[in-house]
Amino acid sequence: MLESSKDSAKLDAMKRIVGMIAKGKNASELFPAVVKNVASKNIEIKKLVYVYLMRYAEEQQDLALLSISTFQRALKDPNQLIRASALRVLSSIRVPIIVPIMMLAIKEASSDLSPYVRKNAAHAIQKLYSLDPEQKELLIEVIEKLLKDRSTLVAGSVVMAFEEVCPDRIDLIHKNYRKLCNLLVDVEEWGQVVIIHMLTRYARTQFVSPWKDDEVVEEYSENNFYESDEEQKEKDQKVKTTYTMDPDHRLLLRNTKPLLQSRNAAVVMAVAQLYWHLAPKSEASIVSKSLVRLLHSNREVQYIVLQNSATMSIQRKGMFEPYLKSFYVRSTDPTMIKTLKLEILTNLANEANISTLLREFQTYVKSQDKQFAAATIQAIGRCATNITEVTDTCLNGLVCLLSNRDEIVVAESVVVIKKLLQTQPAHHGEIIKHMAKLLDNITVPVARASILWLIGEYCERVPKIAPDVLRKTAKSFTNEDDLVKLQILNLGAKLYLTNSKQTKLLTQYVLNLGKYDQSYDIRDRTRFIRQLIVPNEKSGALSKYAKKIFLAQKPAPLLESPFKDRDHFQLGTLSHTLNSRATGYLELSDWPEVAPDPSVRNVDVAESAKEWTGILSKTKKEKPIEKFYSESEEEEDESASTSASESNSGSGSEKEDKEEGSSDESSGSSSTSEESSDSESDSKENTAKKTSRAAAERQFSPGKFLGGGSDSEDIKKKAKGISKKRSTSSSSDTESTSSEESSSDSMSESDSKSDSGSGKSRSATSSKKEEKPVHDRKAPNKQDVFLLDLDDFCPVTTPVAVPTAAVLSPSLTADLEGLSLSSSSVIDVTTQVSVPRKTHELLHRMSGKGLAAHYHFSRQPGIFGDRMVSVQVTVTNTSDQKIENIHIEEKKLPPGMRMHEFNPIECLEPAASITVSMGIDFCDSTQTASFQLCTKDDHFNVNIKPPVGELLLPVTMSEKDFKKEQGMLTGMNETSATIAVAPQNSARLVIIERLVKAANLGVVPSGQDNIHRFAAKTVHSGSLMLVTVELKESSTAQLIINTEKTVIGSVLLRELKPVLSQG
Repeated sequence: MLESSKDSAKLDAMKRIVGMIAKGKNASELFPAVVKNVASKNIEIKKLVYVYLMRYAEEQQDLALLSISTFQRALKDPNQLIRASALRVLSSIRVPIIVPIMMLAIKEASSDLSPYVRKNAAHAIQKLYSLDPEQKELLIEVIEKLLKDRSTLVAGSVVMAFEEVCPDRIDLIHKNYRKLCNLLVDVEEWGQVVIIHMLTRYARTQFVSPWKDDEVVEEYSENNFYESDEEQKEKDQKVKTTYTMDPDHRLLLRNTKPLLQSRNAAVVMAVAQLYWHLAPKSEASIVSKSLVRLLHSNREVQYIVLQNSATMSIQRKGMFEPYLKSFYVRSTDPTMIKTLKLEILTNLANEANISTLLREFQTYVKSQDKQFAAATIQAIGRCATNITEVTDTCLNGLVCLLSNRDEIVVAESVVVIKKLLQTQPAHHGEIIKHMAKLLDNITVPVARASILWLIGEYCERVPKIAPDVLRKTAKSFTNEDDLVKLQILNLGAKLYLTNSKQTKLLTQYVLNLGKYDQSYDIRDRTRFIRQLIVPNEKSGALSKYAKKIFLAQKPAPLLESPFKDRDHFQLGTLSHTLNSRATGYLELSDWPEVAPDPSVRNVDVAESAKEWTGILSKTKKEKPIEKFYSESEEEEDESASTSASESNSGSGSEKEDKEEGSSDESSGSSSTSEESSDSESDSKENTAKKTSRAAAERQFSPGKFLGGGSDSEDIKKKAKGISKKRSTSSSSDTESTSSEESSSDSMSESDSKSDSGSGKSRSATSSKKEEKPVHDRKAPNKQDVFLLDLDDFCPVTTPVAVPTAAVLSPSLTADLEGLSLSSSSVIDVTTQVSVPRKTHELLHRMSGKGLAAHYHFSRQPGIFGDRMVSVQVTVTNTSDQKIENIHIEEKKLPPGMRMHEFNPIECLEPAASITVSMGIDFCDSTQTASFQLCTKDDHFNVNIKPPVGELLLPVTMSEKDFKKEQGMLTGMNETSATIAVAPQNSARLVIIERLVKAANLGVVPSGQDNIHRFAAKTVHSGSLMLVTVELKESSTAQLIINTEKTVIGSVLLRELKPVLSQG
């Protein structure tokens, strides 16, 4: 049916497949047949195909990768559901190679007009972060942008992404805090839970503790929030307490209170934990009624609610006392629920309600659930310990239980009685006698051991019974449990020390039995006791203190709640439920002593309104160009750097012209705003056209140009003026300058005459002509450097000497002469300025039996083919014998890769070295080229792996052409990162030197001090690679790469980041 030509049959098939998935059946075998329909034009089929792919894309990654281009196209689909589904499928393919594509897709989706698509972008952020944590900085920028979103659909998802990626970046929440508080009621339930937990952590870092004073200045009243400052001051003078709640703190409590009525148990639980951790103690009790309401839910919800209630009831009993009967155990409750209810009842017990609770406990002891009955006995013991008035009553009740038919109840009673007797043993000699009589009938090892311990500990109170108990247990010693045997040995030792006349022989008999016991614990204890209590010649000084050791006063045991130590975990979390720190748990910080500055949460109302006016204007279709441009102006208004120039403008039209003229000047500041940068990147080409049109109408202004104007006309005029000033410049320089101002008809002629911005020549003749201009360029002053065009712009360095053998192939010459992307663009390949070359080891002299080889990338256009990277190999003979016939064999290259090997070296004398050239077509990838370097007698396996920066050829172009090309390579073709720049790397020449050293880039002139541009093209495919470094305040910079080769672009970005950040 999936192969059918009819859409109805395909739709029916997809419905059946999705139905199978819903029932839990495996439909992965159908993946190849389903994925073929991903490009279907039928919207309904496409939706179902994406539903299927979301389920199985992670399992069938290879097949899903084949359709990745379809998913990329779907990201531009008019239907928001298709765009969102495509992003979800793309983020489900867990393959590192598509990380750049995912990153670009998320960036674009975050600016989508549909909140549903933006919501899915937030979901994709978490998936991408788990796949590649190195993308954290880029993802934080997207999160910061989405946090400003006012859609309730997006809020929960982006906060979840924030918690996953950067939960410690509290600064991102400041401006959005009040907005999140106000949106909370309208967010979907899942989002409410996430936001509440995040705001709980936030509040603990930003507000002072409301628990410092028992009395809070303001009573919990809605009116107080709206009172004027003067009224509040009058109240402060009347009331003598020091604490006043921050209005933002109160805002959070007030906006979460209505959610206690939510139908979702998780939301109620989240609000309950927020009140527990943030609200004054007098207000926290309002959550108890809502929690009690949840006890009518299913058992899973009851379990979590009761666990959290148990922790609360330990510290604040008053919260749940009015609802005591709600925690009474029902016969239908499972054991885990019964135990938790019992725990809460025990915590709530006091003098007023203990009689009621004890009657309830008597019923529970008779339960058929023995585990619950044992827990009830322990609860009775805790009540007896905590409330001294009922200690005797509880003890008598437990003694009565000793005659119970059920062995487990009797055993538990014995253990609890033993603990109670330790608190006041002097008054309970009769109970000890009664328990000694029960020893013959009780078989549970723990209970028997407890009775023996009691008799041994208080043997002086029962002097007649204790020796008889030892006699009986000595008979059954060999059949007892290890726990009981140890207590028999202890009893014997204590009686030997207190009543040796009657028990001396009996104790020795028990010690002899223990000496040959199977358990080494028993044997060790026996030897220890014998040496300690039976004095002999070998006995040390310790035997003198045997009585003090055995009969020392023991502290009474504390009967505490098992939930006592859980309060250091945040309520409602997995860590609290498990009582163990779970992965991903975020600790609640302590309250600050002094509240941080509350003004960080202030948001400029005018700015906020202006921002949303701009976003709403995107949807209007009247005057699209005018409206879009005014929107970009409004977004530029938000940046601080443009505010001064705008305030001085006269009329609206004059203001617009001035802003257009200084678009480059404001681009640095506007790019700091995530929203404005995305809106600009969506239509840079449009803006560039408007700017150039406006520039043509204006007169040249030197002051404006020096301030960073972007008009290419101005640059050319200024460059022309400077070239006239320099009388020493050669004719080739003058021709080059004038060729840029001339029409496109004379471009090829000027190109063939000179390429003076570089040290490369088209032929041997032209290289001689160019030597003089290169030396002349050392003369200009520093202040002129920034006004030069590309042909004049390069650091003062010696040009690279071109070897005579490097004759360009005819095809490459034709390509270089005719390279022009449009009739008005001047984009040409050039050679790199001289940089220190990095040498890599190809073959170590030890591995090569005296033959050593190193290689470096010469950064010259390939002499063996226009798609090949030039590699210079230096071969050295370190042995004392000559090496013959050095050549290459057995090339193991990935598909598509080609290699032009060097000519065989016939003979290499000892200590001699020779440099040869070879060419490798790496197919624009960093895959390794493996081959064998051979001599007459040996073969050595070697490989060459290129850094991504060596897969490029530098390109010359004007600033205008750079911007034009960059405008066409936005969206999916743009990757960027914000980096911290080392102080010593912020100078212009240093940036150029370090970037050119790291990658084979050409320098593009820039009219602004804070923006540096570089251009190159990939050697194999000739795709443009545009690099922009934009310096910002506080020693940071934005690194932007625009290219069609997104994978290479992202790798280059990763390699360039440390170049500027490291010293």
